[in-house]
Parts: sequence; C-alpha cells; structure tokens
Amino acid sequence: MSYNSEQINKHLENLQKHLADEYSHNPTLANAVKSFRKIDEVGHSMGLLEKDQSYATYVTWWPMIAVLGTFSAGKSTYINSYLNLPLQRTGNQAVDDKFTVICYSHHKEVKTLPGIALDADPRFPFFQISKSIDEISEAGQERIDAYLQLKTCSSENVRGKILIDSPGFDADNQRASTLRLTQHIINLSDLVLVFFDARHPEPKAMQDTLAYLVSASVNRADANKFLYILNQIDVTAKEDNPEEVVSAWQRSLAEVGLVAGRFYRIYNLDAAVPITNPGVKERFEKKRAEDMADINTRIQQIEVERSYRIVAKLEQTAKGIKNQIIPKLSDMLKKWKSKVILLDSITFGTLAILAIIGITINESWELIKVFCDKVIQGDSYALAITAILFTVIIVIHFSIRRFAANSMLKKLSLELGNDDEAYKQYVHAFNKSTAPYRLMFLRDPAGWNDATQNTINEVINEANDYIQILNDQFTNPSGHK
Repeated sequence: MSYNSEQINKHLENLQKHLADEYSHNPTLANAVKSFRKIDEVGHSMGLLEKDQSYATYVTWWPMIAVLGTFSAGKSTYINSYLNLPLQRTGNQAVDDKFTVICYSHHKEVKTLPGIALDADPRFPFFQISKSIDEISEAGQERIDAYLQLKTCSSENVRGKILIDSPGFDADNQRASTLRLTQHIINLSDLVLVFFDARHPEPKAMQDTLAYLVSASVNRADANKFLYILNQIDVTAKEDNPEEVVSAWQRSLAEVGLVAGRFYRIYNLDAAVPITNPGVKERFEKKRAEDMADINTRIQQIEVERSYRIVAKLEQTAKGIKNQIIPKLSDMLKKWKSKVILLDSITFGTLAILAIIGITINESWELIKVFCDKVIQGDSYALAITAILFTVIIVIHFSIRRFAANSMLKKLSLELGNDDEAYKQYVHAFNKSTAPYRLMFLRDPAGWNDATQNTINEVINEANDYIQILNDQFTNPSGHK
C-alpha cells in the first residue's frame, strides 16, 4: 500500500485528536505528536524522510507487550490465561506461523483481521511494514497476510494495550522475515516477555534462537524491559529440582551473552501436572503466585513507561539528527568533495596533457590560435564546437560527482551493516546534498540551516519539558500537596 503526504498528515491529525480525547487530563502525548511533526519538517527538508513518512510512525503510541520465545514455551497458553479467553491456539508443536497483534474491542466475539489492517493504521506497530516485507520476500507486499494478523477481543486486561504473540521460531520457514519483524517489535515494545520451556533445560538445538532472543537484550539501554520467564516449571515438581533447572538455563543463556537477570518461574494451574506432595505443591504454588504478581505489576506499569518511552524516542530522534546524522553527513560531504576534486584533477589533467601532446606532435598551435580568434569574433561554428566541449566537460564532471557519491554510499553500507533504516535515511539525505543542482562547495548538508537547527533545539527543549510534566504526575520530592 502506498501513501502520500496528505494521507500521512491526516493520520497524524487523527492520532493527535485521539490522544487528546483519551488523555484529556494529560495532554503530554498529544503535544508530543506536534513535536514529532516539527522533526518531520526537518527530515523532509534534509531528505532524511520521504514525503509520505513520519518519525511518529517509528514508535507505537499504545502500551505494547511483546511475547517471544521458542515454539514449545507456552506463550499462547499464557496469553489465553491473561485474557481469560481461548484466543490463541495452543500445543507442544508450532500451531501458528504469524505474528498476532491482539487489542481490545467492544464486540464480544473474537475477530481475526488480515495483516493489511495493521499496515494501514499508524497507531499500530506495523504501520507500512509492507515496505520492509517487500525487501525480504520475493512475493513482496502481497505476502503481508502470511506474516501478520490482528485479533480483537473484549478482555478488559488488554484494554488500552497492544499484545503481540510471536510465532515459534524453530518451526518457522520464513526465518529471515521473522527475525526482522521480531527486532522491529523489540525496539517498539514497552515490555518484552521472553518465554523458555522448563521441560528442555539443555536446549542445544535452540541455540541460534536463544542467541537471537537474548543478544537482543544484552547491552541495551532499555534492557530492564526484558522479563525472562521459565514456563511450565511444574514439570520439575516430581524431582523437586527447580533450582537445578534454572541453573541449567542460566548456563545456556550465559553461553550467548546473558550473565545477569532474573528468571520468573511460572506454570498454568489448569494445565499443570499433578503435584502429589502437599509441601512441594504449596511451595511451587507460592513461588508461582509471587512471580505472576511481579509480572502483572510490570504489565500494569507500562502505561507510565509508555509515556516516557515516547518522549525518550522524541528526544533521541532530535538529538540523533543533531549529534549523529549531521556530523556524519558533513564528514561524508567533506570527503566526497575531496574525492571529486582529486578525480577531476586527474581526469582533466590527463586530458589536458594528452591534448597538448597531440597539438605539439601535429604542430597545430596556429590552428588553435585561429579557432580562439573565431570564438572571440562570434563565429557560429566555433561557438558550437566550444559549447560541445563545455558540455562534455560538464558531463564528465557530474559523472565523477556521481561516481564519488556512490563509492561513499557503498562504504557507508559496510559501516552500518544491517541497520537498514539508518542507511536509507543517510542515502536519501546524501543524494540530496550531492544532487547536480546543488553547489559542490556548500559546507552543510542540504536542508540544514539556522532555521532547522533551531527547530531541533526547540524539540529537545520540549522533550525535556514533557519529562518534567510526567515527573510531576508521579513524583513529589518536596512532599507538598
């Protein structure tokens, strides 16, 4: 599905109105939409964003919980228990090969909508995701329904939230697509529940999946949003060795980089194996109740965390443009100019030397003098030849400019690795800064001037103000009423 600037503007207006209506007592998020639109103006003027794009769509505006894990970890069973509805199919083998976005609806019956419903709505975390799917699937945007679906239900536990259930990694034939979408979800989520199957304490066959799920959380600034859940721990009741199972998992996770963090030990009471020893049963149920209470407390907190996350993303985007993108683009432009000057010097210097040698060998200096006299006199034939020569020189120069720009972008691709979004932004902005109509010796990137710099500084100040407003709602160091 394609969008134009008018459509994206309409989507943002609707989003702003919805947030203002829903949070009339707290206009912070509605105001944050305005601030995002200011950054969009900078992004559009610099070429960082296309006209149908907005930084506001890089963040989900509803509190979002991602449920990830291997196919046998009991994710769907946990979700059904949390919703008090049999929404998701369950089983020990992979039973669903799509990402399922779950949200609240006033309708009592459960409805399943196709992936296109998510692709077209900026309130959801997969807005315009078909563009990314187009890059990783031969079938392109037509395959969006093979990756995504939207389910609605009337469970009060999901009111005002978005819950995402991931497909089982190890049973997924579309692995590259799944991992890419998973990373997208992780970046946007307020809380990430990573489920592991307590029945498989030495998951050697799942090391690649573990490495991806766990490495995604290591060394992240928001690593505290990951909760590691050892599900179906009731299977250890017979041997009464949950600590040994936890230790086995901790060793497995340490092998892929996670050396800190807490495991939550839970199981589903309705699906649990019978625990005949009363003392063991009491101890297991007590531990389960404590960990479930902690998980539910974190879920209840995501409304607050969501507001801080959005404001942090606003500030991060503005500072990223000012402190990372602008210096990088400026450095690339400087190196590009040096390369163009060098190649121009080599090319035209070589051509000039060859011309001098040719004229000297043919003893044609007198003809050159006559030709110059005719140009001065306005001879049409001589002027036409001169125009052709200048055209050839200009074509060669701009070909060199393009060649130098492409070589810079090729090097940039190697530097950024798999960060496709960042690479796209740099490509668009750099191409705009090196366009043929733009003077080569301009120092700043295209679109970056005093006005856009002031806009970025203004948004950074607004983000700080939003943080203070949020703090005032939840803190009171002075103790005054």
